[in-house]
Order: sequence, then structure tokens, then C-alpha cells
Amino acid sequence: MASSADVHVRICGQEIIKYDLEIKALVQDIRDCSGPQSTLKELNSQVKEKFNQLRLRIQDLEQMAREQDRETERQAIQAETESQRRQMQSNQTAWRKSNLACKLAIDHMEKDELLLGGETPGTRQRKATKENIVENSSSITDSLMSISRLMSEQVKQSEDTIGTLATSSRTVQETNEEFKSMTGTIYLGRKLILKYNRRELTDKLLIFLALALFFATVLYILKKRLFPFI
Repeated sequence: MASSADVHVRICGQEIIKYDLEIKALVQDIRDCSGPQSTLKELNSQVKEKFNQLRLRIQDLEQMAREQDRETERQAIQAETESQRRQMQSNQTAWRKSNLACKLAIDHMEKDELLLGGETPGTRQRKATKENIVENSSSITDSLMSISRLMSEQVKQSEDTIGTLATSSRTVQETNEEFKSMTGTIYLGRKLILKYNRRELTDKLLIFLALALFFATVLYILKKRLFPFI
């Protein structure tokens, strides 16, 4: 059975992967965003929130690595922490590039519309292409969100497992305490039995000595009366 610490490490790793997938989906949405600026701003706000959550979970994983007793487990978790931190930095780079590309695309589109003074066939074609891209991006986002929901369910199951482990640990601890109490009682009973056995031996010895003294006295009296000349 896995320990509670192992379960916490696994849950933390699952949450990190979930936030990583959500960030990738949002970065894809930014890359395919055709405006307006308010939509881009809202997407960036969501990405910042996810990065903050991801950063906190990576810090938690790093702290768990420090708390490990075994060197091999500590090194494995530290390696995973560094890998996740590099992945986060890669996501941040992709986020900045997507932002830059999206802002340039929005600026060009706004300039084209101002210069042309209205919608042209080329503009309509670009809009249709962007709509297709947005639809494909939405499909990808839905798939990533579905994976994220599945991982959330796994996290919930892991939390339930922690609760079960905690209950089992308390039961084992209570049983251990009862066993210690029974051991103490058995030890005390053994001491009493040994004490009574020693007392019984002492009593037998005293009875034997009393009988010996009695018979010796009787023999002495008989000797004096029957054989006074001896």
C-alpha cells in the first residue's frame, strides 16, 4: 500500500499536468485569436491565473522533495520538479510569442479595415479562415479540457484514497495501543504467577521443616521416657 506522502506527491504531479494542459489550451486560443483586444486581455488574464496556480504546485512539489527520507526518492522528485519548471518556462515563452503574433495580427487587421474603409473579398476570406481556425482551436480546447476534467476526477479519487489511508492508519494505531496494553497485562500476570510459585515453594519448605522439627521432638521425648539411661 502506498504511503500518504507518496499519494500527496502523485496528486501534486497530476495537478501540475492539469494546469500545464490548461495553459497550453489557452496559449493556443491566444495564437488563434482574431480580436478584439478585450478578448485577448481576458485570455491573458486566465493564463496568468493558471501560471500562478502552476507555480504554487511546483513549489509544493519541491517542498515535498525536501521532506523525503530516502535520498533516491528525494532526487527523483527534485528531477521531476526541474522538468516541470522547464516546461513552465517553455509555456511562458510560447505565451509571449503567441501574444506578440496575435497583437500584430489584430493591428494589421484594424489597419487594413481602416485603409479599405469596409469589408473586401480578401477580408471576408481572412475572416472565414480565422473562423475555421477558431473552430479547430475550440475543438482542441474541448479535448484538453476533457482531459483536465478526467485528471480532476483522478485527483478527487486520490484525495479519497488519502482519507481511507488516514482512517486505516488510525485503526492500526489504536490496535497497536490495545496490543501494548494487552502485552503489559500479560507481563504483569506472568510476574504474579512466578511470585505465587515462589511463595508456594517457600510454604512447602516451611511445612517440611515444621514436620521435621515435630518428629524430632517426638523422638526425643520417646527416647527420654523409654531409654532414660541412654
